[in-house]
Amino acid sequence: MIQHQMIQHQTRSNLQYAPTETEAIGVPVHEIESTVMGSLVRLLANCGVAHAFGVSGGAIAVGFDAVTRSSIGLHHCRHETGAAFAATEAYFASRRPSLVLCTTGPGLLNVLTGMTAARWDGAKVVLISGSTNAAQRGRWATQETSSYTLPQDGLYTSGPIFDFATRIEDPAELPQIARRIQLGLKRPGGFIAHVSIPMSVQSALVTRPEHEARVEVLPPSFSQTQVAACAELLQPGTFALWIGFGARDAVDEVRALVDRTGASVICSPRAKGIVPEDDPRFLGVTGIGGDPRLPERLTHCRPDWTLVLGSKLGEATSFWDPALTPRQGFIHVDLDPAVPGTAYPEVATIAVQADIAEFVSVLLKELWSRGVKPASSPELPRRFAARTAELQPGRRPVRPRALMGAIQDRIIDRSPATILAECGSSFAWASRYLTFRDPDRYRVSTLFGSMGHAASGVIGAAIARREPAVAVLGDGSMLMNQEICTAVKYRAHAIWIVLNDAGYGMCRDGHRALGLDEAELDSPRVDFAALARAQGADGLVIDDEGMLADALDLALEAGGPFVVDVHIDTSEISPLAQRFKSLMQQGSRSPAAG
Repeated sequence: MIQHQMIQHQTRSNLQYAPTETEAIGVPVHEIESTVMGSLVRLLANCGVAHAFGVSGGAIAVGFDAVTRSSIGLHHCRHETGAAFAATEAYFASRRPSLVLCTTGPGLLNVLTGMTAARWDGAKVVLISGSTNAAQRGRWATQETSSYTLPQDGLYTSGPIFDFATRIEDPAELPQIARRIQLGLKRPGGFIAHVSIPMSVQSALVTRPEHEARVEVLPPSFSQTQVAACAELLQPGTFALWIGFGARDAVDEVRALVDRTGASVICSPRAKGIVPEDDPRFLGVTGIGGDPRLPERLTHCRPDWTLVLGSKLGEATSFWDPALTPRQGFIHVDLDPAVPGTAYPEVATIAVQADIAEFVSVLLKELWSRGVKPASSPELPRRFAARTAELQPGRRPVRPRALMGAIQDRIIDRSPATILAECGSSFAWASRYLTFRDPDRYRVSTLFGSMGHAASGVIGAAIARREPAVAVLGDGSMLMNQEICTAVKYRAHAIWIVLNDAGYGMCRDGHRALGLDEAELDSPRVDFAALARAQGADGLVIDDEGMLADALDLALEAGGPFVVDVHIDTSEISPLAQRFKSLMQQGSRSPAAG
């Protein structure tokens, strides 16, 4: 059985503190007096938190003040949901934990969508919220947040939203809470925490040790016997690789495994670029917007086993398609022991709980010792080529395939910008037609799939990387949740490319495919360039394909927030047929459609 090992040790904090008045009158130098909120913020800074996002309010004002006095960069957003999305993408852009701040009542409820998305995506984000003081609970305090007004399970307890959640009622609780946060932020994989602090406790004084205890967490271990057993099954020519987002920290090891074995490779949408998409052994992307001929290509490969590295294989990745399963079964490597065997319960699965980089590194050594050489690749049908359309000056409105071609040429191939695709038709177009040779350049939230994620998250990515970040999204998402004003305030080089079809395009296509009424899915067309200018940003409306290249160049050269509002041709149906088929199989269709 795999053991999760933890080692605790102490190191001296590298922060220097000015002597306080209490120290000057005789408090021992090994103890320092601080507020509860100040101590918590200092702990987070020492844990590597670099960026904080939030919306202020009376119950969290002390928290905002504490962050401004720390090394953490504070970014005041326009909405709590946007703040959480921005924090999530700042984590993925920097690989450093993020902090979110919110006030009581509506502030806390607003932030939950973004925190849930962060949990599903595997981010590391800590939420600090205000809470109503004990003396005022049950007395209809303004924005009261207590057991009288809100459910406690899920908000202040560990569960589906938070890996760890608590409310501090006494400063004496702080050391234990700090220890749990340290452990969570150190462990492999994601960690979402919520610490709620009543206003009176936030500013309470607490004596803390000068030398703060540190913890280290080792990833789950695995045996050489396990590796040898896997190597015995994974002989060249007998297996394929299915790469997921969880393998993003094992790029060198995964690419070396492909070179060593010559294995065919498929990947989830979130794993684009871990293996270059122009590698001849790369067969294509699975799931929403994926390659329609991929099952046929896998049939020609006829793998006995598929080595799955860091993917849940859920609906957005696989549609649970039996054509993607190997003849014998999966060898599924993941940090989460609950993942292997869940998406395909009917397929034989060998589960390995391990850090993927470490496992693949040891597997490579085992294969090397066995003298394994790459097998010759089987003759495959021509790889599906998701061909973009050439720009045709004068053509109105803009075809989405032409827009994707321009994004590939002007942004992906000529800049270091991160691309964030919003859920819906935009994600399908991007996953099908944009290709990546490098990891960490494409982000999409396929699991929770909240509208507005990329619309707000793009500012977090731009701020954390200090490079351009581009959101490819629909007008519905842009209207639901965007932080242009925040980007202007902090001069974030965020770019929004809006596929403006005056409606909910994915829903409209889906209703049509399912035989459902689509009359209410249209909306008035919005001038998003004017909206950007009204908030202090810049923007252009594009309704001619001949304008696209120059507009994208201008957006990259702007150095600040920029909106490219593209009127798209709705006659081109987005590549979502597999999604609609999945919905029909789950019972979502009009009775009149049979």
